[in-house]
Parts: sequence; structure tokens; C-alpha cells
Amino acid sequence: MLKQNASKAKFSQAAYLRSLIMGYVPREPPSADFYAMTKELRAIGNRMNQIAARANATGFFLAEEYAENARRLFDSIVKIREAVVLPDKMT
Repeated sequence: MLKQNASKAKFSQAAYLRSLIMGYVPREPPSADFYAMTKELRAIGNRMNQIAARANATGFFLAEEYAENARRLFDSIVKIREAVVLPDKMT
């Protein structure tokens, strides 16, 4: 069981055990799709920030609202990573 769980999480058995001892249960790595989606979300966020910066400089539209949307996008990326990548804390 240890060998299988460590293998699924892409950990050595020793690293898997150390993680368990520290109170964390390693997760299986996410699929390539997860990383592709995260990359795309990040690119969208960067474009939003660039547009917001230009809008703020020219005063053309609601840059503050647009920047808030960009912040929400980045927060979503963090939450996705926490849910999919980071190990679970043992209770």
C-alpha cells in the first residue's frame, strides 16, 4: 500500500513517509490539462492587467473594476492549485 500510494503521488517511499509524519497526505499530481488551464488563466489575467493599466493611464474606462476582476482571476488560480496540487493536512 505504501509503495502504491508513493508511486501515485510521484514520491519516493521515504519522502511519502516524511510527508505523512509531518501531517500531510500527498496527492497525485494533476493532469497536464490542469497545467494547461492554469497557464491559460494566467495569460488571461496578464492581459486583463495590461488593459487595466492602459485604461488607468488614459482614464478611458473603469480600470479599478477591471483590476478587481484580474485579482479575482488570480485568486481563483491560487484556489485551484490549493485544491489540486497541495497536499491535504491530516486531521
